[in-house]
Amino acid sequence: MAKKILLVCLGNICRSPAAEGVLRAKARERGLELVIDSAGTGAWHVGDPPDARMLKTAGGRGYDLSYIRARKVSMPDFYEFDYLLAMDLSNHTDLLELAPPNRECDIRLFLDFADGETRETPDPYYGGDAGFENVLDLIEQGAEGFLDHLEDESA
Repeated sequence: MAKKILLVCLGNICRSPAAEGVLRAKARERGLELVIDSAGTGAWHVGDPPDARMLKTAGGRGYDLSYIRARKVSMPDFYEFDYLLAMDLSNHTDLLELAPPNRECDIRLFLDFADGETRETPDPYYGGDAGFENVLDLIEQGAEGFLDHLEDESA
């Protein structure tokens, strides 16, 4: 059975949709069958496509995010997904506060799977183009590390 992964940020228009697209592409490259989705802890952007700057930056690296629409984390997510991976400590705390006590999912920071020192994926929303490039660099590292983790786990 395919592992199910939910990537979570605040509004689900920058970091988590980028992580969804990157993780999906990298899993496909490795021949891994995963169910991958993204959501936000807030509902401000529900139904919206990813931020135009993230669409452009991700597209420049070959990642298509155009099919993604923002949604809010819901209670069934804690039962349907194996992993809920938060982009920053605030999102992680929010997920732990929302999580029912009988959940079966693993709630972790996405970048805990990366090799670098950085544990949090910064929100590029209020910054310039360099912030979006930096976030994609971190997400690519996190995606590779997470896929390594899944492969080690199933070995």
